[in-house]
Amino acid sequence: MSRLLRASILLLALASCGGGNFSAPRNMDDACDIIRQRPTYYKAMKATERKWGVPVHVQMAAIYQESKFIGNARTPHRFSLGVIPMGRQSSAYGYSQALDGTWEEYQRDQRRFGAKRDRIADATDFMGWYMSQSSDRLGISKTDAESQYLAYHEGRTGFSNQSYLGKPWLVEVASAIGRRSQTYAGQLAACRR
Repeated sequence: MSRLLRASILLLALASCGGGNFSAPRNMDDACDIIRQRPTYYKAMKATERKWGVPVHVQMAAIYQESKFIGNARTPHRFSLGVIPMGRQSSAYGYSQALDGTWEEYQRDQRRFGAKRDRIADATDFMGWYMSQSSDRLGISKTDAESQYLAYHEGRTGFSNQSYLGKPWLVEVASAIGRRSQTYAGQLAACRR
């Protein structure tokens, strides 16, 4: 076999193994459907629930809002004069839409320097870590998806200062996350039977 052919086969094999499944599940309104389509998601979220105490349905609602379950999600580009690209709105990336600085803090704190935001197990562990700290520092219940999301979005200092009160759109988004979390909780209870 020629070197070129061997190299091509090897490259094709590596490319097929290396890429993640970055498409969204088909029916994101049904938690049971999501875990049937992506059993690795459920496995990762259960591990996070065991480690950090953040319920699966709270994680699912936050991930739905942040990335719609798309592993390589990024914020939109900013444009100058409506046409000149000026970079992205923020450094948020991956399932959890973690910002660079917060992700690096997590990696240092947990000694998980190889963790990646586009890997579901790492993203859910990050969310569990962040929400657990919000619970410890701010007294937010780990089952309170709405308040956990406000602290996640605004940062803990912003949450403490109630910065979200000046953002009615964010309060509505957080309320929708709370409702989605409860819907997912009911669905998960039914589909496990």
